Amino acid sequence: MKIMAVCGSGLGSSFMLEMNVQQILSEFGVSGIEVEHSDLSSVTPDQADLFIAAKDIAEGMGHLGEVVVIDSIIDMDGLRSKLKEVLEQKGML
Repeated sequence: MKIMAVCGSGLGSSFMLEMNVQQILSEFGVSGIEVEHSDLSSVTPDQADLFIAAKDIAEGMGHLGEVVVIDSIIDMDGLRSKLKEVLEQKGML
């Protein structure tokens, strides 16, 4: 499985989101998931199985497939909760 952290422009916030996702996956003891980051204008549907982004850009991501929308890229608890829900649905937790 591959997860793509996406931000609106540039790569700083998506890189921070990528690191947060990796940290949470490590906490969950989940392996075999690749995590990368990209900006919204560059990302394509074939680049990942799951896309994660803050709600401010989520409306522009409908074409990508499965998108997890978070309130804030720095809200670890919110991200943890959303990731847990998705991973449980996919039978990975």
